[in-house]
Amino acid sequence: MIRDALQVNSDIGGVILTGESGVGKTTLARLVTAELGGARWVAGTESARSIPLGVFAHLVGPSATSDPVGYLSAARHSLLAEGKTIIGVDDAHLLDELSATLLHQLAIDRSVHIVATVRSGEAVPDAVTSLWKDRHLRRLTLSPFSKQQSVELVESVLGGRLEGLSADLMWDASGGNALFLRHLVDGAVEAGTLRERNGVWQLRGRTAITSELASLLEGRIDRLDAEVLTVLQYLSLCEPASLDVLTELVGDTAVERAEALELVRIVREGGALRVQYTHPLFGEVIRRRLGSLTARRLRGKLVSVLQAQGSRTAADRILIADLGLDSDVAIAGDDLAAAANEALTLANIPMAQRFAQAAVDAGGGLAAVEPLARALMWQGRADEAETALAGFNADDFDQVELVRWGLLRIGNLFWAVGDATRATGVLELVAGRVTEPALALIVKGVTSAIALFTNRLDEAIALSDEVLANPLATPWAVEWAVFGGSLSRALIGRGDEVAPLAEQAREAERVTDGLLRFPAGFGEILALTLPGHLDDAEKAAQRYLDFSSAGHYLGWALSGIQAAEVAVMRGDLPGATARLEQTLAALGEEGTAASWSYPAFILQAMALSGLGQGGAAESAIARARSAYNDHVAVFGPSLDVAVAWQAAGAGMFNRAAELAVTAAHNAAASSQFTIEGEAWHLAARFGLAVGAARLAELAEQLDGPLIEVYARHARAVADGDPHALDMVADEFAGLGFLLAAADSSAQASVLYAEQGSRSASVAAASLANRLAVECGGARTPALVLAAQPLPLTAREREIANLVAAGLSNKEIADRLFVSVRTVEGHVYRACAKLDVADRAEIAALIRGGH
Repeated sequence: MIRDALQVNSDIGGVILTGESGVGKTTLARLVTAELGGARWVAGTESARSIPLGVFAHLVGPSATSDPVGYLSAARHSLLAEGKTIIGVDDAHLLDELSATLLHQLAIDRSVHIVATVRSGEAVPDAVTSLWKDRHLRRLTLSPFSKQQSVELVESVLGGRLEGLSADLMWDASGGNALFLRHLVDGAVEAGTLRERNGVWQLRGRTAITSELASLLEGRIDRLDAEVLTVLQYLSLCEPASLDVLTELVGDTAVERAEALELVRIVREGGALRVQYTHPLFGEVIRRRLGSLTARRLRGKLVSVLQAQGSRTAADRILIADLGLDSDVAIAGDDLAAAANEALTLANIPMAQRFAQAAVDAGGGLAAVEPLARALMWQGRADEAETALAGFNADDFDQVELVRWGLLRIGNLFWAVGDATRATGVLELVAGRVTEPALALIVKGVTSAIALFTNRLDEAIALSDEVLANPLATPWAVEWAVFGGSLSRALIGRGDEVAPLAEQAREAERVTDGLLRFPAGFGEILALTLPGHLDDAEKAAQRYLDFSSAGHYLGWALSGIQAAEVAVMRGDLPGATARLEQTLAALGEEGTAASWSYPAFILQAMALSGLGQGGAAESAIARARSAYNDHVAVFGPSLDVAVAWQAAGAGMFNRAAELAVTAAHNAAASSQFTIEGEAWHLAARFGLAVGAARLAELAEQLDGPLIEVYARHARAVADGDPHALDMVADEFAGLGFLLAAADSSAQASVLYAEQGSRSASVAAASLANRLAVECGGARTPALVLAAQPLPLTAREREIANLVAAGLSNKEIADRLFVSVRTVEGHVYRACAKLDVADRAEIAALIRGGH
């Protein structure tokens, strides 16, 4: 649009770009004019605004008349004598009246083309305003980037994927302003708070800005009076700030003036009024200007006012501790330990660690070490947590202290270290000494969760029910009992019973460990996805996705596992892989052995396999196997299912079906009937419907509509009934299981073709292809067979796929557990059927079909 407006033959005189400071008006205008051969640029400034013809004054010779008309004529003649056909005016809102008049005359007589920029919200000379109002120039308003555009920009600069939580925080800080975004990225990289980990860029800590941007913003700050500046200083240390607190410190008038200058805004949060910056980056600039002694003094005043008003909420107490640590006011160790526990409840682990470490340094005992150990545990620093806890003697504790110490040590040893044997030893010690009923229920709740993870589902449910039925159960007992009872019910096929348990957990989570809700909530998600309630599962997963700072990165990562579970079941394979890549990067190498991250490897392998990326899926399987032990035994059957998926993704379709059958038997042996049903159905999707009868039995006993559709699908495959497969595809699509629907349609297409029903085959294949595209370009065995109908047996096709993948006959034999001679025979027969000469031509044909 700008280029067209500045062309010689344009029917208008040029263009005016309007927008906020930093959206890129000048950059865009200069880029376009450079393409067109350049322009003569002038810039409006505050200092030149008081000088007649200020920005053009250099064009008027010293002997020129002082008459305004003569001034204008001389300046116009000088401009036109340069021979430039384009005049660029930056910040045209700062032009003096005579300069604005000259610009107006140039636009009217079309002697030159004009490109000008005007900052939104500024007073603009009438002569400039009339340029677009009278349509002499075209007006183009530039908006800040959208969130998606901002992410794409940052990723293009960094050369890698930006973590979702970090993207949210950077979007909030920049508002899509290109200038702010650029300096925010540069500043954060320079400060080391924006860093790359496993291919994902993560923001950890405060956003940062460059000195260059700080100097740009400081120009506005330097014009403020002392009272308004004091408002901004307090706000830089405590944002958002209570309006009552701020007015007590600086007075109503100062806050009102800051609001009138559009530096701050007042918002309502619940029943309270809060003050915050209109733009977050102003706070960064103010913080840079504050000396350490001034900051300590101001924090101390904030703490004194907050303490005098009384700490009514956890947020108040956390704020007092946060401000107090770096102030000239002392905070008691007990208060720091309490604040650490409350930060854990809110899932802000780095903050909890900071408070707890300060409490320990102040001489705190178990009350301080407990939150410190929990914060270390969640960050994957399990050995440090164990060292901190092992320094106590259990004989010195009363029963309350024994439970607090013992259960945390059990949790760290079992779920973080992965040492089920040592954890069980501590559990027996604690259980043997605790006699107080309410405390014993907490121990029983933890025992339920351990029974779940060691794959003793019936025991986990029984213990969970016993705790939840007891009116003496504390929130901690409830949380642990729900943890053990929910996932067990989901896996055993009683998912419909989990909803009321999840409600109990939400009540308990108001005072328990904030991160525990995520692994505990996985049971709620599976209780909805496995029976077939995907929309409800998606809504449930959304409840966990509420994060507001970089300190919440662990909760954000764990919630990603829940979201990925829904995405994989739905068939959103690219969405699942992207989410899991970021989740695993956020959890880091230290957390790979932890039980709460374990499902991520399984889901990642399944999603990658569904996309035909068998090699990448194999790496995820390898990580899962290396971390497998008694502490994650409950995920063994799901890992078996993922192994079957990986074989399919690697092109070993026959082998994949056999592995799915093995997974079904293993799941049945541990009473994981929903996983058994999933495995039998997977075998049917891979072309082996030997589990049709068993699926029909499971449909009679398991909750939800999905198992019934599984059974009908397997029966249709066993009967070779394409019409039934068409109907099943519609049922899957109606439930939201798009990849399963695609497989069913693909299988129907092949059967229709075998029966000579060409039109029906094409229709089914078209639906399968459309669904596969919606799943991100899925490549399952059924989809590959439908797209590439070759005259090969299942084993011959399997070997042909591995040949195309570049494997030698020996490597293929090792993969399929057959002899090299058997592989050679299949290769020979495949060559004959496909009328090709050798392995290379087989590979070329298979790759061409893909």
